[in-house]
Amino acid sequence: MHIGKRYSLKEFVMWSRRDIYKCLFIAIVPTLFYCYAGWTFIGISWMPVAMLGTAVAFIVGFKNNASYNRLWEGRQIYGAIINDSRAFAVKARDFAGGKTNPSVRLLFNRHFAWLTFLRYQLRDPRPWEIMDEVRYKEYMKGAYSIPERNEPLEAAVQEFLSPEELQYLLGKKNRASQTLALQSETIAALHQQGVLNDFQQLQLQTSITALYEQQGKAERIKNFPYPRNFSSITTYLLHLFVILLPFGLLKEFAHLGDGTLLEGYTIHFIIPFTTIVGWAFVTLDAVGDSSINPFEGSPNDVPITQISRMIETDLKEMLDDVELPAPVAPVHNIVL
Repeated sequence: MHIGKRYSLKEFVMWSRRDIYKCLFIAIVPTLFYCYAGWTFIGISWMPVAMLGTAVAFIVGFKNNASYNRLWEGRQIYGAIINDSRAFAVKARDFAGGKTNPSVRLLFNRHFAWLTFLRYQLRDPRPWEIMDEVRYKEYMKGAYSIPERNEPLEAAVQEFLSPEELQYLLGKKNRASQTLALQSETIAALHQQGVLNDFQQLQLQTSITALYEQQGKAERIKNFPYPRNFSSITTYLLHLFVILLPFGLLKEFAHLGDGTLLEGYTIHFIIPFTTIVGWAFVTLDAVGDSSINPFEGSPNDVPITQISRMIETDLKEMLDDVELPAPVAPVHNIVL
């Protein structure tokens, strides 16, 4: 997540420069043919192009609104995980024997393992995600890196689990779900041993259910892309509009300076005008794409690594631990 005031103009231009080049090429070619090859027949009426542009503006706006909704829902999910984690931890500490009890430490460490497994699962790439596109790789190379792609999962989680549990969970497909299942088994065992009464067991199991619910919501966003039909029609209509834009402006700009000192020269204004308008539409579409998958690790995504580290710190302080994890520091205004 970018935590600065704004992206710099240099960052934005470098990130979208390939779109600028494409829009510039699309603007130059018909202008040159119209002016110097005498192909005046390629000029078309502006009205249908304007109507198409209006439709594209609505569609791109709809996509960006849906993109923001998915991003905000992802942040709400992790906000709920923060609250549910604190509630689970304080109940586990006070119900299961206090700060120094080994069972409490076991439940806490397993919860840290669950947070780690979950963020690694949410960072796992999907075919429809965009972080492997050139523009994002270039930006990431000069600005930040995704922790879950740099550190192996086993190394990240081994401090929280016994060797037996680690190997058991690494052999599962959905490791986060199975970690919560182990938590439930431990809670049931503590109830059978008389450590927990019926009410306390119910409270802890309710917390486990709440964590399952938030995990399921996150997995729903992760595993269900923005519908391909909406995404495809937006892309096709957007490209059609950008291509037709200079053709619709040829006749308009050719006579824009009639009767002035610019007569005969205003046709060349098509090149910067078309480039700017086309770039604006294409970049708005790319901005929507950059937030539509809120867990993949783009500069605009939910900072699940930082949130997980914050939860770990909060819970360890509940046990009066002295050695706390180092906070996730922003790199070039990016925190993940």
